[in-house]
Amino acid sequence: MEAIEVENLVKKYGDFEAVRGVSFSVKKGEIFAFLGPNGAGKTTTVHVLTTLLKPTAGKAVVAGHDVVEEPMAVRRKIGIVFQDPSVDRELTAYENMLIHGRIYGLSGNELREKIERLLRFVELWEFRDRQVKFFSGGMQRRLEIARSLLHEPEVLFLDEPTIGLDPQTRAHIWDYIRAMKEEHNMTIFLTTHYMDEAEGLADRIAIIDHGRIIAEGTAEELKRLVGNEVVYLKLEGREELRCLKGDFIRGCKVLPDGRVRFDVENAAEALPRLFELASGSGVRILEVTYHRPTLNDVFLHLTGREIREDGGEQNVMRMIMRSRRR
Repeated sequence: MEAIEVENLVKKYGDFEAVRGVSFSVKKGEIFAFLGPNGAGKTTTVHVLTTLLKPTAGKAVVAGHDVVEEPMAVRRKIGIVFQDPSVDRELTAYENMLIHGRIYGLSGNELREKIERLLRFVELWEFRDRQVKFFSGGMQRRLEIARSLLHEPEVLFLDEPTIGLDPQTRAHIWDYIRAMKEEHNMTIFLTTHYMDEAEGLADRIAIIDHGRIIAEGTAEELKRLVGNEVVYLKLEGREELRCLKGDFIRGCKVLPDGRVRFDVENAAEALPRLFELASGSGVRILEVTYHRPTLNDVFLHLTGREIREDGGEQNVMRMIMRSRRR
């Protein structure tokens, strides 16, 4: 059964198209990740799926309900942890949970028991009476996760849930996400620009760039788009000669930093042959690195740049603000 179904989704801000005909589906009980740089359309898609924005075109169904025609039904069945903190910093952790629960119609012993269980789950019970303004960033994020689970949503949206957190806290958040899936068979839609996060958590990954899905599958399926191994060479010589030619080379791309990436079947066998080709072509090898493909290699293979070479989010926000002013 599909928990989320999206067909040809489009979202425009004036003349700017933030989401360009996106289609995908998410199975019930799976963790599905949107992986891409800032400004790729991840958060805009989440805002449409959670009924915060209306799509310009296309269709989206979440937990069996159309996001445009049945927004209140969708909201009752979803939880969301926003990219930016949304808890009230002047209230205590317990008060934040209490108010959120009452908004969803919970009260009495049922609400109190759920608050205690969830605050214990995210290891915040002993801090329940402390004002949130005294919490670290990781504690605030854990509180937001606990709050999003109060009404037992069918689908949980996590928009960049570990952005800005230290590695240890990120690892703790990952543990909570895995536990939520295992204990509740919950469908989780995750957006991230961290490749290790997508690979470590998601059952399936959709890579999104400039508002379009450019690849989709498991981490291993995506890596197979590149090949078995990747060799990076830093070469000195005429630029037009740097993409060396050979029947063992499956792909070659000159990167913005001047390195050349070669996709090969076996790096150990390919390296001596690459040295021979470089010598015969009049270019000198200055540096060599190689490894098995990563999701960043997949993004490089598909787009010609690394996943963090963007700066796009600020441009997107400027376009949105100009559109709103108009």
